[in-house]
Amino acid sequence: MNSSPVVARGAAALLLCALPWLSACNSASPPQDPPRPVLTERVGAGDAESDVPYAGEVRSRYETQLGFRVPGKISTRLVDAGSVVKAGQALATLDPSDLALNAAAATAQLELAEADVRRFRELRSRQFVSQAALDAKETAYRAARAQADLARNQTAYATLRADHDGVVAQVLAEVGQVVSAGQGVLRLARADAPEVAIAVPESRVRELRPGMAAEVSLWAEEGARYAGELRELATVADAQTRTYAARVKIKAPDARVLLGMTASVRFATADAPSQSLSVPLGAVFQKDGKPALWIVDAEQALVLRPVEVLRFGERSAVLAPGERGGVRVGERIVVAGVHKLRAGEKIKAVERQLATER
Repeated sequence: MNSSPVVARGAAALLLCALPWLSACNSASPPQDPPRPVLTERVGAGDAESDVPYAGEVRSRYETQLGFRVPGKISTRLVDAGSVVKAGQALATLDPSDLALNAAAATAQLELAEADVRRFRELRSRQFVSQAALDAKETAYRAARAQADLARNQTAYATLRADHDGVVAQVLAEVGQVVSAGQGVLRLARADAPEVAIAVPESRVRELRPGMAAEVSLWAEEGARYAGELRELATVADAQTRTYAARVKIKAPDARVLLGMTASVRFATADAPSQSLSVPLGAVFQKDGKPALWIVDAEQALVLRPVEVLRFGERSAVLAPGERGGVRVGERIVVAGVHKLRAGEKIKAVERQLATER
């Protein structure tokens, strides 16, 4: 019973001796996490293409809208859209009934005029009719003969034929439809001169001019790229779309280029007046509503720097040239996860090379 105060005093003494050791253990700082890897790109100088692609359709440079030279009702259509045809091949026909009747009537008039002129020639030889009467019959005969020839030609016009080799790009009329003379029935395109039809917005039309080099890629054929050239650029905007129609020539097309395909066109802008850096869209961070980039300094720390963006493209942002842009060639920028970073944070940069846009 008397040993309890002694035991208590001993336990207190041991606790007091252990306090410095426990304090030393608590004062040791926890181990720091290693710097996390961050995807970065080094801004580099070079001649790159414009980041703004233009979507278009592969069309033929030479397209002809074919129609009958006479009115009538379409009785047969011998081809479909996409059919490959040869020059002189029959494409469609009209109901020949009315044309045949016109030809028969013209032939009958010609026979009557021919009989009249023979009779008046004989009467003139006997001086029974005047020369003026004979001249009138001669004129009527020539008119009847011309009308008969025209009726025979119109009978031939009932068959619509291809005037050159090509591909039927579009069907504009169907069997049973009554068409007027010259109305479009088929659109025939030559397959040996493909080009891409694009629409250029008002903001970019001043940057382009005929003769500029371009690169054409096919949406359906990955890796299919062709050298191109801007052949034609409209000087007046379309009234509905407010865009300028343009045609890009494909210099060396192969069998993979088919009419009607979707294509993408990029223009080389190496002759721009000043050099502008292009950075991925994922690198742009918004600070107080203004664009900025995370810069990796020599100590592998992050610095947020405001930049001036000229325009945003499909996959990148084009910065202002020179010091106005905010970054210099050779600096390293973060291109992914920019919203999860903080200023001064140490990182482990995973780097790849970035080109500039001119």
